[in-house]
Parts: sequence; C-alpha cells; structure tokens
Amino acid sequence: MTPTVRALLIANIAMFAAQILIGGERFDMLALWPLHGGVAAGGLPFEPWQLVSYAFLHSGYLHLFANMFALYMFGPDVERLLGTARFRAYYFVCVIGAGLAQLAVTATIYPSPEPTVGASGGIFGLLLCYGMAFPHRQLMLIFPPIPMPAWLFVTLYGALELYLGVSGSERGVAHFAHLGGMAAGYVMIRYWRARAARRIS
Repeated sequence: MTPTVRALLIANIAMFAAQILIGGERFDMLALWPLHGGVAAGGLPFEPWQLVSYAFLHSGYLHLFANMFALYMFGPDVERLLGTARFRAYYFVCVIGAGLAQLAVTATIYPSPEPTVGASGGIFGLLLCYGMAFPHRQLMLIFPPIPMPAWLFVTLYGALELYLGVSGSERGVAHFAHLGGMAAGYVMIRYWRARAARRIS
C-alpha cells in the first residue's frame, strides 16, 4: 500500500461512515451541484470547492466498494510509477476534470437538478494511466471471467462509458464524468511527456 492510496482509502471510508452516522443530508454542500439547475429545483448552489469535495462522497455501499476496490487494485502501481507528489496531482486533476465534464453535460446535453458524488472520475484517470503504463499486464475480470490485457480492458471500458453516456440508456450514472476523468488524465500525461522531451532535447 502506497501513502496516497492509503490516505484516499481512509478519507473516503471515513467520510462514508460520517454520512451514515450523521446523516447524508448534512454533507449535501460537498456534493457537486449543477451550475443552475440545482437551485432552480430547490437544491443547493454550485460552489468551486465541490469540484474536489464531491469525490469523497458516495451514494451507497456498492458505490463505495467499487471505487475503493479499483483504487486498491490499480492505485499503488500508478503511485509507484509517478511518485507520490505527481500521483496526488494527477489524481486530483482527474477528479476536477471529471467534475467539469459533468457540469458541462448537466448544463447542456442532459440537464439535471441532481448533484453528483463519487470518486469515479479519479479512478477512471488511474485506469487510463495504468493501461498506458502497463498495457500488456493481464487482468482477470469477474464478469466475464476471462483474462484481458490492460490496454484492451481500458479501451473497452472507455468505449462502453461513451456508448452509455451518448445513448442515455443508464441514467443516474455520470458516464461523461468518467470520460472527463480519463480525458484530464490523458492531457496531463501528454503534458508531462512533452515537457520531458523538451528537457532531453
């Protein structure tokens, strides 16, 4: 277990425990509210800090488990690859990128007054980095139970998210936020690579 992954696991689990013990409505101000629709429907206004705080809230046990399991599985390798400081920067850039994508979508394509919660944007960014850094590592899926190289898993998962987001066939899931996390991660990786290439040349 690496330092930032451990800290993120503890923070997310502790926040979920607080939601259960104190009451989820006490944390509504930390969720990511739409730019305008939330207030119009009797919700809370958007605040800049929500672009980070929403990633520490979860809607249920399964939601929390899925995100934390993925963080536990893929996060340590990515943190060892990038180093702790870069890993932290990368994770939160993905979280913010996912939040911005969700705000754009709820303001245009799929207007919604509902807030967004969950660490999935950061997790999808980690998946992208893992697939790019370790493309040929074999992953055993739970369903279907077949081995698959990391690059193919990440590609298919991203394509599925795009299909579900465009088709609108699975409402209530922030598919474009997931894609936004991947996109933000890709931009950051390309930036780091370009900067490294300039230093070498």
